[in-house]
Amino acid sequence: MAVAEASYDFVIVGAGSAGCVLAARLSADGKHRVLLIEAGPRDRNPWIHVPIGYAKLFNDRRVNWSYNSEPEPHLNGRRIFNPRGKVLGGSSSINGLVYIRGQREDFDAWREAGNPGWGYDDLLPYFKRAENQTRGPDQLHGTLGPLTVSDPSEPHPLCDAFIAGAEEAGFPRNGDFNGPSQEGAGYYQFTLRGRFRASTAKTYLKPALRRANLEVATEAHVTRILCEGGRAVGVEYRQGGVLHAARARAEVIVSAGAINTPQILQLSGIGPGALLQRLGVTPVLVHEGVGRSYQDHLQVRIVLKCTGAVTLNDEVASLRRKAMMGLRYLLFGKGSLTIGAGYAGGFFRTPEAADARPDMQCHFLLFSVNKMGERLHPFSAFSASSCQLRPESRGEVMAASPDPLAPPAIRANFLAADKDKRVHVAGLRLLRRILAAPSMRAYVKEEYEPGAAVQSDEALLAYCRERGSTVYHPTSTCRMGTDALAVVDHRLKLRGLEALRVVDASVMPSVVSGNTNAATIAIAEKASELVLAERR
Repeated sequence: MAVAEASYDFVIVGAGSAGCVLAARLSADGKHRVLLIEAGPRDRNPWIHVPIGYAKLFNDRRVNWSYNSEPEPHLNGRRIFNPRGKVLGGSSSINGLVYIRGQREDFDAWREAGNPGWGYDDLLPYFKRAENQTRGPDQLHGTLGPLTVSDPSEPHPLCDAFIAGAEEAGFPRNGDFNGPSQEGAGYYQFTLRGRFRASTAKTYLKPALRRANLEVATEAHVTRILCEGGRAVGVEYRQGGVLHAARARAEVIVSAGAINTPQILQLSGIGPGALLQRLGVTPVLVHEGVGRSYQDHLQVRIVLKCTGAVTLNDEVASLRRKAMMGLRYLLFGKGSLTIGAGYAGGFFRTPEAADARPDMQCHFLLFSVNKMGERLHPFSAFSASSCQLRPESRGEVMAASPDPLAPPAIRANFLAADKDKRVHVAGLRLLRRILAAPSMRAYVKEEYEPGAAVQSDEALLAYCRERGSTVYHPTSTCRMGTDALAVVDHRLKLRGLEALRVVDASVMPSVVSGNTNAATIAIAEKASELVLAERR
């Protein structure tokens, strides 16, 4: 097969939350020629830009990798669905829009583990640099960045009742989960610009596309990284039936996400020795850490039947109300079409918390389903999920075939650690306390799932095994650190190979305490400075 070749300074693999940031920042001064490669299409699907559209894209293979895990041994052997963005903007184009940075201690722990420059105070300038906070600037928030962060378009009585119920249960009200303290209940902020989603494709990449030194290749699947003499020199990718080779004079930067990045490295000969042998891939660098240390957040939902027709289930079930929902969105930019995956929620300390930090997160949802991505229940109901913030369980992502188009084998290993089991049971009990508070009683007809009969620790844990699923925060498969399994150093350079950097959620030494998109963007902001500093 003939190979079409071209040369660039930087070749970026993956146009997701991190890749779009890198492409915009590395091409800004016009000095460097940049190629950004994305396996999916351009972000032209209209449901990408309507906030509630994430529900429409949950199973859409045109813009979603739609992965399934291997049978999870501690979740009754179930395969867990893992949606990941396959489109410009990556998962920032199909996620639930919730903007959460994580806790100060998350990042300080990264620094203390041997990663200088990655503590909270080090990363705060990059969070602020990225942010266009509609509330205005302060010591913790910025307004000059591309990424618009805004409040919900309007309050909702169910959300107000949940927040009041949390206060009645003894938890504080919190108006800013990214402020001085994360603990408490309140409304989430979203990556939302007006009535439209603020993905990194829209906020970072789109303004940069006019630059002559930036090229974007979509529907282009990277097959391998090209290496010569201990150095990454480019990538090979397929596009429209043609095999291309993009040479990188300075660096190859892999930003394909915590699931795709390790697979690409492994199929390029960079990974565990036994895996490379099994796949029949010629080793370039045997590294046992590539694909290991995988972490994700497990969520378990409580579903409650509602006494009044105030849920999204009710709106969707009525043609008249659906029409009104669309009209309110078009005319005023308000209503259910503007909401993210969690309208309200909170961060709480269970009795298992070892310190003053919240160890459980709740996403409060104005709808209910049997399984995410399926039709809403035909009755009035809403949901609240319990999510352990800092799981101890670790899994792996390994290429399952030498075919680069085949999905990798994903094993999150949820609930492998005893601590994780205890926190999930405690989280469900805490959430039930809030949902039983006086302010909630006017809205709760009955607990539909798991149901009143499920009360003992053993029964609650069995429910977690039966119904728990990912909350879509995969991280740490190419983690930063200094030990033998650490894949990149504190400059995000791959250990043992020159001119190859990894910049995405896979480099997190451990998953942050909350949604991962904001932290991934901050990582990319910092990485762009690290890269450019070496070119001056």
